[in-house]
Amino acid sequence: MLKAGLTGGIGAGKSEVSRLLVACGAVLIDADRIAREAVAPGTPGLAAVVDAFGPQMLAADGSLDRPKLGAVVFADPDRLAVLNAIVHPLVRARSRELEQAAPEDAVIVHDVPLLTENGLAPLYDLVIVVDAAPETQLDRLVRLRGMSEEDARARMAAQATREQRRAIADIVIDNDVPLDRLAQRVREVWSELTRRAGAARTETRETGEAPEPAWPPEREQE
Repeated sequence: MLKAGLTGGIGAGKSEVSRLLVACGAVLIDADRIAREAVAPGTPGLAAVVDAFGPQMLAADGSLDRPKLGAVVFADPDRLAVLNAIVHPLVRARSRELEQAAPEDAVIVHDVPLLTENGLAPLYDLVIVVDAAPETQLDRLVRLRGMSEEDARARMAAQATREQRRAIADIVIDNDVPLDRLAQRVREVWSELTRRAGAARTETRETGEAPEPAWPPEREQE
């Protein structure tokens, strides 16, 4: 089993890279999706969010009003920390369950938006960073997601910088490119992931022990 951490700034196109990796054969564990499930109606996670932020954070149907909550927490680091303290333990627990259920020979890709911010790189055999210029991120958030420029800039500012993400990267995927070039790059990355997974399985058979991830490993930069 090979565990890769996948991250990137909001609007960098990480979801598209995840989709392409799944098409190649990766087992995806999506932290964002798990986080949404953790605060679904009727869950202890949603109850905790309401206790911390008030019932005004609920939509008319009883679900979490994510845009309203986002406007609060991304403008206030202290409130964001409160939300993270509720959601992150739930996400970690569910991620472990999904990882344990994967086949032994799987290449697991953990899609973790805040991997850099939370210092999670050592948990993975390698880290993949999807990179795009801030101008590209802003354009995608405003044009494709319908955010206001103010909201988009606030969300970008709440995350790690581009330089901080690249500093922890073993593999960088440039997503300031057309989709066909992105797909080609992802296929190249998949070949590298499967090569590393095969090498790890060989070492395990020869030694009887799973190899420890090399940290910090050699980093690939584009």
